[in-house]
Amino acid sequence: RSANFMIPGIIGIILYFLTSLFTSMSIVREREQSTIEQLIVTPIRPLELIVGKVVPYVFIAFFDVLEVLAIGVLWFGMPIQGSLGLLLALSALFLLTSLGMGIFISSVSHTQQEAMMLTFLTIFPSIFLGGLFFPIEAMPRWLQVITYVIPLRYMLSVIRGIILKGVGLEILYQQVIALALFGAGIMLLAATRFQKRLE
Repeated sequence: RSANFMIPGIIGIILYFLTSLFTSMSIVREREQSTIEQLIVTPIRPLELIVGKVVPYVFIAFFDVLEVLAIGVLWFGMPIQGSLGLLLALSALFLLTSLGMGIFISSVSHTQQEAMMLTFLTIFPSIFLGGLFFPIEAMPRWLQVITYVIPLRYMLSVIRGIILKGVGLEILYQQVIALALFGAGIMLLAATRFQKRLE
């Protein structure tokens, strides 16, 4: 059923799009309004500033995920075969990537419009190459190679594996390792770039 294929994909898009877009725009808004300088001179550290900015959007993203799951189950009759706790835990792991992307975009953007366009520039390849609409196996070989650098590809495999097949970490460990590497790498790059921008 197409609903069973698409609804898990929508969960992945929500996790990636909302957190990266809202995080990047909120930090750039502070810079545009010249209030980030006021935050910098306070006793808070850059890490605390970032955490304070991203935590609300993490809660919003998880609320939306649970909402989509509820609609999928109650309205479309989508079965959830696997562990909901595992799904939420791996979603939190994926948030490292999306939040890191949002922080990085905010560090290279000067206006909210620029941040929004850069976020869309990263989300569109993810939508079409991550396996949301089209199975990766049906793509040309050269496109399949490109999908290996799309973090959403691994998250969609995780979500569909847990929801539709009921699989656990023993099957999904490769995707989980890839998500952890992407998340750590992007977050480190974003934090370094953001620190330099504050200086």
